[in-house]
Amino acid sequence: MKYPVIAIDGPAAAGKGTLARQLADTLELPYLDTGLLYRAVARRVLDQGGDPAHDGPEQARQLVPEDMRRTDLREPEVDRAASAVARHPEVREALLERQRHFGRARGAVVDGRDIGTVVFPDASAKFFITASPEVRAQRRYMQRHGHPCTDSAVLAEEVAAINARDQQDAARETAPLRPAEDAVRIVTDDLDAAGVLDRVCHILQEKGIIRR
Repeated sequence: MKYPVIAIDGPAAAGKGTLARQLADTLELPYLDTGLLYRAVARRVLDQGGDPAHDGPEQARQLVPEDMRRTDLREPEVDRAASAVARHPEVREALLERQRHFGRARGAVVDGRDIGTVVFPDASAKFFITASPEVRAQRRYMQRHGHPCTDSAVLAEEVAAINARDQQDAARETAPLRPAEDAVRIVTDDLDAAGVLDRVCHILQEKGIIRR
């Protein structure tokens, strides 16, 4: 590739989005959150009263930039709907070239669930960012409410939702969630955002993608 493309994959709330944004700033590369594309498709389907399991392809083809700027793409119902539309091969096909064009134009840091395996199998570097379901559930709660969850029953519901999403994403026939064979796997349970960024930058230095 003329410009570097860094693939950041992993399950929900593992820290891949935070890492990807910070890494893009550090490397002065464009950033693409591909999960937002599927959330935007899901939001369009829900707004039309459609079924996310069946009505995604048409909405994916009609997606416009304004759809990604909506402020209601992180709601629980959109989480569930996004997982459903993402299982549809025609939805993924409709969004595939859009993602590739973005990355190839000037390089990019791209995060999602199939970046290193499907979207950019020839990426300059690939990382798979993950964490335990309990840690991810607490992070997801923090994202939505701005404070830690102290209610064990509520946290258990968050963990169940995380596990269900993982199972759906890993079991889908088209582009399942899994690490690329050549991806560097990083577990973030005991790392803060700065620690993850430092580790990734060190690896990129070793690969010669960024200067020491």
